[in-house]
Amino acid sequence: MSAARTTTSPVAVIGAGPFGLSAAAHLRARGVPVRIFGSPMVSWREHMPAGMLLKSTPAASVIDAPQRGHGLLDFCADTGTRRLESEWDLIPVEDFAAYGQWFAAKLFPDLERVGVVSVDRAPGGGFALKLDSGESFGARAVVVATGLTGLARMPRELAEAIPDGPSAAGPVSHAAQHRDLSGFAGREVLVVGAGQSALENAVLMAEAGASVRVVARRAGAVGFGVPPDGQPRFSPGSPFGRAWSLYALSNHATHVRHLPAAARHYLVRNVLGPLGAWWLRERFTGRVAVSDGRRIVRARMEGGRPVLTLSGGAGPERELSADHVMAATGYRMDVAALDFLGHGVRARLLTSRGAPVLDAGYQSSVRGLYFTGLPAAASFGPVMRFVCGTTYASPRLAASIATA
Repeated sequence: MSAARTTTSPVAVIGAGPFGLSAAAHLRARGVPVRIFGSPMVSWREHMPAGMLLKSTPAASVIDAPQRGHGLLDFCADTGTRRLESEWDLIPVEDFAAYGQWFAAKLFPDLERVGVVSVDRAPGGGFALKLDSGESFGARAVVVATGLTGLARMPRELAEAIPDGPSAAGPVSHAAQHRDLSGFAGREVLVVGAGQSALENAVLMAEAGASVRVVARRAGAVGFGVPPDGQPRFSPGSPFGRAWSLYALSNHATHVRHLPAAARHYLVRNVLGPLGAWWLRERFTGRVAVSDGRRIVRARMEGGRPVLTLSGGAGPERELSADHVMAATGYRMDVAALDFLGHGVRARLLTSRGAPVLDAGYQSSVRGLYFTGLPAAASFGPVMRFVCGTTYASPRLAASIATA
């Protein structure tokens, strides 16, 4: 252990995705000793399908850093990657994952590729952490930036049909469990969901030779955005498109904290909610079947194949069977899923529908424990679900820790 770590209690950043890397960069720029743990961009490298394209534009896909020279265009110039700059440029997930790894290598050559096993309150203040390497150490503050890990949402009806849980090789899975979709060639697949993940996974499997049907609960749920030249000209711009609401939610996220809890959760669910990217429409139409306005009421296994019973619409219940069902039903924040947080820490966390309640500096009700990224969405709104949220979150979080 270095002298800096033995003489100064560091801040521990748990997670090396966009939000963890950005938060750590801002902390170090303020002279705060930091240890950052995790495998860089692991969710993007291992839990997103090969061939996926980011729905967000290059402007919305920059990992914020206080130092110049660490943006997406800097990465492109430094590595010889095609310039990703305009609203029309589509970003392959492989390029974005490589950008995050490049960012980490530039700013954090000392990044520790180990897991955090436990975080508990230390008797003298601060936190006691244990690593899967066997090391124990103290930290004066902890930043949780674990992204989507452990938060995959599985509809109850599907979960009840698979007592052993979802798996990529089993009859039912979650979209987060797949990297290579080529194995679905020649198979029948039902994809549950209507957002970008559901529609793009469906397209990629169909293009690989699968017979795919999307099952969506709401009638007319399957839709696609408009291209850049189809957006309103006189509305203010934002990383997500031109609209007053998007501008406000992107630039004034702190005000979301003052809304009633029901309003905040509604915004997180519905603003920038389920909608396919404009560029996906042509690849989807005529290639993927759709059953919308249908709700899953039961699921069972029959002859090794999952069978879904659907209700809704004017007709009677309908059954659909397939070789595989993929739930592309998103993620749900629940601090109970963050099992590295000790029981005493979790018991003191004030939550709202499973998400930590945060102050203006991203600090939870447990002094010194901070959350950024998806866990912060219930306090700061939907911008925290996207990479561009690092621009808003990281400077404020770092300032809060530096002045504590």
